[in-house]
Amino acid sequence: MQGKYSISDTIISNNNKMKNLVLISILCLVMSNSFSQEEEIERKGFQKDNLFSGGSVSLSFFNNTFLIGASPIFGYRLANWVDAGVVANFQFTSIRDYQVFDDRLRQSLYGGGVFARLYPVRFIFAQANVEHNFITQKYIPATNSGVQKYSATISGNSVLVGGGYTSGRTPDGRSPFFYMSVLFDVSGNKNSPYTDGNGRVIPVIRAGFNIPLFQNQ
Repeated sequence: MQGKYSISDTIISNNNKMKNLVLISILCLVMSNSFSQEEEIERKGFQKDNLFSGGSVSLSFFNNTFLIGASPIFGYRLANWVDAGVVANFQFTSIRDYQVFDDRLRQSLYGGGVFARLYPVRFIFAQANVEHNFITQKYIPATNSGVQKYSATISGNSVLVGGGYTSGRTPDGRSPFFYMSVLFDVSGNKNSPYTDGNGRVIPVIRAGFNIPLFQNQ
């Protein structure tokens, strides 16, 4: 009898331990979920560690056109899959055979706008920029063409759309990454700096870095 009683006690004791382990596991899951919800609630609203900076350089050779520039950015991670921000533009363009053979058009650009990037996966993104740029132009006619040199300042809007590749953007936006994009102006604006002398769109290739801010605070 004593042996049977001892085995029964052992079984009851093991069952109680199992129940306690289950209860503790459930309690840990509930607490973990509660803390996660509290953290999510606390992180609603503006978070300065979602800010990022960086920028890109632009380089293009197309249809007798040479383009080089820089576009610093300042932005905010709106969600795990979308960034938005502002961009400044500084650019120099030289177009040869602008109207007739061997003439040139040189233009300097400054301006800026806003942008958004969508990340369907961490290494590919779609991008759209809306920009307004001021352009100083200098026309150099071909030798013995009889056309006078001239200079002028104009402005124009551009709508750039395209996409690109990243070295790996993490969903939480906490790591810097390299990116490269190809954009095209779909505005049809004749004063756009992203078209050649015949109104043809120049593909704009930009490559640069995205650097998160305030990560150690």
